[in-house]
Amino acid sequence: MQHRDRVLTALSHEAPDRCPLQVSFTPEFADRLRSDLRIRGKKTHNPHGGGNTYALERAVDQDLILTSVGWANSYYQEGDAYTDEWGIGWRAQPYSTPYGPGRYTEIAGHPLADERLVSSYRPPDPDRPELYADAAETLRNFKDEYWIVGVTVTTIFETGWALRGLEQMLVDFVADPDLADAVLDIPYRYHLAAARKLVEMGVDMIWTGDDVGMQTGMLISPAIWRRFLKPRMAAFISELKRINPQVKVAYHTDGNVSAIIPELIEIGLDVLNPVQPACMDPVALKKKYGDRLCFWGSMDEQHTLPFGSPEDVREEVLARLRTIGRKGGLILGPTHHVQLDTPLENFWAMVNTVVHTPYAAIS
Repeated sequence: MQHRDRVLTALSHEAPDRCPLQVSFTPEFADRLRSDLRIRGKKTHNPHGGGNTYALERAVDQDLILTSVGWANSYYQEGDAYTDEWGIGWRAQPYSTPYGPGRYTEIAGHPLADERLVSSYRPPDPDRPELYADAAETLRNFKDEYWIVGVTVTTIFETGWALRGLEQMLVDFVADPDLADAVLDIPYRYHLAAARKLVEMGVDMIWTGDDVGMQTGMLISPAIWRRFLKPRMAAFISELKRINPQVKVAYHTDGNVSAIIPELIEIGLDVLNPVQPACMDPVALKKKYGDRLCFWGSMDEQHTLPFGSPEDVREEVLARLRTIGRKGGLILGPTHHVQLDTPLENFWAMVNTVVHTPYAAIS
């Protein structure tokens, strides 16, 4: 099967020849993988992941290619400290692993911490042609073969609290809902404009969403999610499907968000990402929602990939194919960017098991 046909078949709740695969990398792991594959060149195209390149994605036989527009592209910029185009401050946080040092970038400054600045704040312009040059190149070069995903993650909540401050945004939800609405509308309008443009250009899917879950439950209450995020996300999805009824929409949120899954389906969601198995049971999700929802992710980046053996990884892949991936409905991948502490043999165990296991052998 061609890559794009494989994904479309899976998202139609049918079993393709094999499970579709998508993987993102931190910049440091991408360097290790590039060296392992002896690939030259480091042009990235998914900056919020930090390390993905077309050459790497194609070399590991992935089925989806991503092109990203939005605030999440502010991650992993150069320097120990910087301010992005939204006015949000960042600082680098180094860490060490058996495979060498790495760095994350963490938020260090909030331009709308002073509520008096909200009304006069002007976000970046989402209509700048240069923002879509990568998407145009991606579609031109790969649309015939690959499933093209337009990425507009950190769509509403995450960019909103980065502007305002997480603690203050949580207070605003209760103490000043009108102010919270005004802040959230800033990233909502920006990312909707970007997603609308990407759909008009011809991407196959929009990847949206915000982290609203923790390991054991919701980061915010379902009631707060319903008040502030659900209506905006419903309008977001509706607008994209008005432009192209065939476009698929994926929603990313880490953690356990079992409480809102039925409502995500209600507002038109097609794909839930990343389905962390340490937080939610993939088997139960498939049983309960598999006829109405597809899944993307499900490989444990908290335990199995970094700390398991290659055989552990292989067995987890096969378990996913037999359960949450049964009869289609799954794009398999890790539940986060592959981290620097992941052994290459574990990474290849995941990739090779997916690529070389036909559905006919497991059904």
